[in-house]
Amino acid sequence: MTSTIVVSEGLLKRYTAKIFEHAGLSADHAAVVADALVWADLRGVDSHGVSRVGFYLNFIQKGVINKAPNLRVTHDTVAMQIMDADASAGAVAMGQAVERAVEKARAVGVGLVLVRATTHTGALGYYTQQLAQQGMIGIAYSASIPMMAYHGTRVAGVSTAPLSIAAPGALNEPIVLDMASSIVSMGQLNQAKLLNKVLAEGLALDAKGNPTTDPQQAAIPLPFAGPKGSGLALMFELITSLLVMNPLVSEFFSGKPGGRKHQQNACLIAIDAFRFCPEETFRSEVARTVATLKNLPAREENGDILMPGERGHRTATDRRQNGIPLSAEVAQELADFGQAAGLQKPW
Repeated sequence: MTSTIVVSEGLLKRYTAKIFEHAGLSADHAAVVADALVWADLRGVDSHGVSRVGFYLNFIQKGVINKAPNLRVTHDTVAMQIMDADASAGAVAMGQAVERAVEKARAVGVGLVLVRATTHTGALGYYTQQLAQQGMIGIAYSASIPMMAYHGTRVAGVSTAPLSIAAPGALNEPIVLDMASSIVSMGQLNQAKLLNKVLAEGLALDAKGNPTTDPQQAAIPLPFAGPKGSGLALMFELITSLLVMNPLVSEFFSGKPGGRKHQQNACLIAIDAFRFCPEETFRSEVARTVATLKNLPAREENGDILMPGERGHRTATDRRQNGIPLSAEVAQELADFGQAAGLQKPW
């Protein structure tokens, strides 16, 4: 199957939310999760978009995602909180973390929220962009059970450790860096498997620890820049999981019951940018910095000189106007999930 199906942003959000409602999430939580997934599709990060619906439904069915979580603050200071997410859907926990971090940053200039025991947090740029749109420098990173090879090993030893940093832009569109410490994300490996797309060399290992380009055999992504990528993943484990007393890597290899259950811990930081630098000055200097970089001599084969998040913004502008293209495989999966929920597919 190679054709694509095009769906409007609004229809895709509502349809996806209804699927999650049928699976047991509250209407509010279902809408939050759907919004986060469709945001990724809008920006062309299809590996973290609605192609993940089946992944989440499986977690809900198995009880990995708590359908009715009791999110609570366990530690609170002037500038910092620890929030126990009670295995909530990641977008629900991170959405609350955004609100709490902004509240503290408005009061004292910076707000840091550590999220304990949530589930897949998705595209972290979704949250840091929200912070930047509120005049904040936003920083988010997360740790999970081992999925990526630690440099020099043949097995998954650390998380793919996503990181996003966003800053207010010259106008309304923030500058958003969104990356993982792996060369390729697990979502991209899963998407390659679904589409049977051959991988480039040097991206992944198979389950036995051997290099592979076969999407059906690829199981373990490799860290970018070797020890740098895996070192970053290790540090995120130390400054999220260990700080909230919910170690993931050591428990995964401990042999204890439940040690390999999917969990994530995360950190979200908001810095009130305009408290320290007047807004007009900050935005004008962002514009000047961007213009300086874009005016540098360009390599012809690379085309435009792009800033972090610029390609995603262009894609989102186009897809909001012309619709979101879904592969036939993803569209069929969504149709099947919708049919089970008694829904008519919106295409």
